[in-house]
Amino acid sequence: MKKRIRDGAKLIVIDPRKTDIVESPHIKADFHLPILPGSNVPLINAFSHVAVHENLIDHDYIKNRCEESAFNDWIEFIKDDSNSPEAAQQPTGVDADIIRKAARLYASGDKSAIYYGLGVTEHSQGSTMVMGMANLAMATGNVGFIGAGVNPLRGQNNVQGSCDMGSFPHELPGYRPITDDDARSVFEKKWNVKIQKEAGLRSVNMFDAAVGGEFKGIYIQGEDFVQSEPNTQHIEEAFRSMECVVVQDLFLTETSNFAHVFLPATSFLEKNGTFTNAERRINRVRPVMKPITGKHEWEITQELASAMGYEMSFNSSEEILEEIAELTPTFTGVSFKKLDEVGSVQWPCNESAPLGTPIMHVNEFVRGKGQFMITDYVPTTEVANRKYPLLLTTGRNLVQYNVGTQTRRTHNNLWANEDVLEIHPADASTRGINNDSLVLLRSRKGETTLKAIVTEKIPAGVVYTTFHNPETGANVVTTENSDWATNCPEYKVTAVEIEPANHRSKWQKNREKDINQLGQILNT
Repeated sequence: MKKRIRDGAKLIVIDPRKTDIVESPHIKADFHLPILPGSNVPLINAFSHVAVHENLIDHDYIKNRCEESAFNDWIEFIKDDSNSPEAAQQPTGVDADIIRKAARLYASGDKSAIYYGLGVTEHSQGSTMVMGMANLAMATGNVGFIGAGVNPLRGQNNVQGSCDMGSFPHELPGYRPITDDDARSVFEKKWNVKIQKEAGLRSVNMFDAAVGGEFKGIYIQGEDFVQSEPNTQHIEEAFRSMECVVVQDLFLTETSNFAHVFLPATSFLEKNGTFTNAERRINRVRPVMKPITGKHEWEITQELASAMGYEMSFNSSEEILEEIAELTPTFTGVSFKKLDEVGSVQWPCNESAPLGTPIMHVNEFVRGKGQFMITDYVPTTEVANRKYPLLLTTGRNLVQYNVGTQTRRTHNNLWANEDVLEIHPADASTRGINNDSLVLLRSRKGETTLKAIVTEKIPAGVVYTTFHNPETGANVVTTENSDWATNCPEYKVTAVEIEPANHRSKWQKNREKDINQLGQILNT
């Protein structure tokens, strides 16, 4: 992306913070829209409003590739003044003229691409925003071409592969609904089991049910829920309420403190299989050493299934991929042999596309005609007030990876070894907060302490921190608000207050005490 910008491509950045992609050596965005957390939907609606009113939409593309009735409903909705840049100015905090100019730049480009991360999906209206971006891209004819599209940037390695394999409770591999009788029958016949047609629980629902005494056990592979989930104290209560917690991971994580059974995992250096990235590219992963634990993760899971009465008979990861190809139409052409020959492929890879599919939706959308969706703005219930006047948004830094389970054990700590709170000078001065001073971060859910960094990279009224270090407990203050469709937590919007501090929070003191007790148990 930076290379294309240096070559002359135009760039619009929508982010509360002024990050390096906004301006750094040889890089400068044409527009930076520092929107207030929670205001994505009115902004994207305003972009579409400008495109429609200034006749920057692609009428031929819409006529040939989109549903006429849905488009007609949408255009009446988006033309309304409630979706104008002037209407978006108040919730976003961005000047209407800037919104209009940025929208005009996107819509008038020869080919325009949207790239987004968790700053879109980690909102109560995350799904609505994705629909809004799809509306804008279809209206301007920017789907199905090189250099265009709506492109999600995945947060962790192989998240795409996990989703492809049916990790969602409402889908089978290949994104087939579990309510589809024909799809279920394929797996039921192969596995010789009956699969329930109702969707299962998402993780947030599991924890709520555990606190309510209705969810008793969980098997966790490579996820540190206690550190990464919002409202940490609620998550801790959920794990204390369960009767069987099994954790399988590389290291003893925060979640493993609640485990009744801990199983070993393997690193990428020991794995034999595939990873799939955000562009649907399936890559071979080959081990440079045998698993230190003596077993691959799939072997442990297979033996666990056998102990519980269900026999699996895989002898290798290659056999597992062969079954995936057998049962999943988008993967029928994928095999170790194919990947060894061509290096990598992008699904769908089957008889229709034996070498994969570099670009989706080239001549038509997978669903047939594109469907425009009405994207009404519904403000989050997590709003600032006199008691909690600031908005906290969370994220990551470049050198630490997610909750830091791996990177905190490396020399990356020389660059960033603690979570800090970024705060604007105006907000800091009114609270008597100095740079590098200890502050108390408090929300409706809890409080924690961390060091403050006074910076103009964050707008007034907004503060920012990361969640890489368990000692900080950033998610002690975040809420259980979640997206209306996916239940993805709303990490990006929490109303908070900040004040100087001279000691750690109660939660931090209790955590330190628990860790010391656990260390004594492990040593004995």
